[in-house]
Amino acid sequence: MIQEGAPRIFVSAGEPSGDLHGAGVVRALRVRYPEATIEALGGPQMAQAGATLRYRMEGLAAFGLVEVVSKIGAHYHLLKALQKDFKVGRYDLVILIDYPGFHLRVAEAAHGTGTKVLHYIAPQLWAWRPGRARRLAAAVDRLAVVLPFEQAFFGGLGLRSDYVGHPLVDRAPPPTREDARTKLGIAASSRVLGIFPGSRAQEIKRLWEPFRDAALQLLSEGSCDRVLVAGIPGGVYPEPGPIEVLRGDPTPLFAAANAALAKSGTTTLEAALADTPMVVAYKVHPVTWTMFQRVRTVRWISLVNLVAGREVVPEILQDQATPKELAKAVRPLLRPTDPGTLAQREGLALVRERLGQPGAATRVVTLAGELLEPSD
Repeated sequence: MIQEGAPRIFVSAGEPSGDLHGAGVVRALRVRYPEATIEALGGPQMAQAGATLRYRMEGLAAFGLVEVVSKIGAHYHLLKALQKDFKVGRYDLVILIDYPGFHLRVAEAAHGTGTKVLHYIAPQLWAWRPGRARRLAAAVDRLAVVLPFEQAFFGGLGLRSDYVGHPLVDRAPPPTREDARTKLGIAASSRVLGIFPGSRAQEIKRLWEPFRDAALQLLSEGSCDRVLVAGIPGGVYPEPGPIEVLRGDPTPLFAAANAALAKSGTTTLEAALADTPMVVAYKVHPVTWTMFQRVRTVRWISLVNLVAGREVVPEILQDQATPKELAKAVRPLLRPTDPGTLAQREGLALVRERLGQPGAATRVVTLAGELLEPSD
């Protein structure tokens, strides 16, 4: 029986983006349930928002079939610990944020003990594992999706979902280009290329060299004046030469750049919200890529193109992501009046429109309330 006004909630996020989105959920939970016990698998963002970190996410994140193998041991021990928590009835509700694969197993473990499960930011089963949706449907009580096309996809498979809008829209609006350039010390007339190689070490390792060499080519030929990298604390960016590495909040760089080289993922939506034209690239282990190609069910991999339902940004993937091809694709985007730049900006406006209105975290907590306080 749930104590009035004091539910016991576990919020789980396995990587930095989930930690950020989870922080919004924790803050919204604190507003609705100020006396709640909120424990988490997460990081500093969720802790700052008011969750007690029972398990820390550091060292868990991995992408790709091959890359995940190295994390099996850590995930196994964590799952065993969570299973014990669920068996003793430690929580009334589990909120799982993104992090597919592992969170499906957590959902099954919680559901098997009668603990309510809300999954926020659905696993991208529409991209490569649609058959797994039935397994997900059996393990969760509610599913909150953040991309507009996901509700129709899951509905078509018989799984109820609720579209809550994208949490990126809840952030403060990006600064104007003028303000961003003033903050970064960039001249108004300077042609700036932004590089966004990701936050995972394996992403940076695979993308840094082709991104760097493409940028150096554009600098040497005079297509741009400055190149700035959205670096992360502790990130390694070998031999940058004249390329400048900024560490910290990447938001000003999105706004300041004329164009971007960006890794696939949420980064592309952040660029779209800042109205920054981009070229999207991604590289994974060759075995991972081969397996993905066999099971993929979508035409595009970038969220911008998926939300728009058409190709808005060029995607340069795997072996095609060479410095020559990347430079060729991004070169025209550095010219504000180029037809390709103008056409892409029209598509980015459509993406911003489709991402929904602010309030995603609040809507998630409303769904949580329906599970914690079922109507008679």
